[in-house]
Amino acid sequence: MKIETFKHHTPTLSLESYFLGQTWAWGIFEDRFGRLRRSFQVNIQGQLVEGQLILDEDFIYDDQQTEKRIWRIQPKGDGHYQGQADDIIGDAKGQCAGNALNWKYKMDLPVGNSKLRVTFNDWMFLQPGNVMVNKAKVTKWGVHLGTAILFFTKQPPTL
Repeated sequence: MKIETFKHHTPTLSLESYFLGQTWAWGIFEDRFGRLRRSFQVNIQGQLVEGQLILDEDFIYDDQQTEKRIWRIQPKGDGHYQGQADDIIGDAKGQCAGNALNWKYKMDLPVGNSKLRVTFNDWMFLQPGNVMVNKAKVTKWGVHLGTAILFFTKQPPTL
């Protein structure tokens, strides 16, 4: 896909607006054979600090394992973004157009007692009702390892 394809799609996505304040997400990870390997939820607190978007993410997995990631994302103008987090290798790079964001980065992904360096290619799409859908393909050396699918909302979860 090309990000330019989405330039006229609405609602228009701005990371600085969407992730400001509290956001909740739920997701799954399936391997390359389509088998569900993990499910999780994420509580995200976003704030703007000196023009930088800080996303404090707390993951809770179905096996009760927890993980924390803090993104520091800089808007670079014209819909471009650059971000860093402690477990991300180098800079993440992204671009928004219309309702879409394409976000790419490398990460040392924990697998058992070791780590596997993988590449994420995320596509996020803002939907009416302030819901965002994220589909991320995970690869190593160009080989598809699996797919993460997440849904984000600004509405607090209810039981």
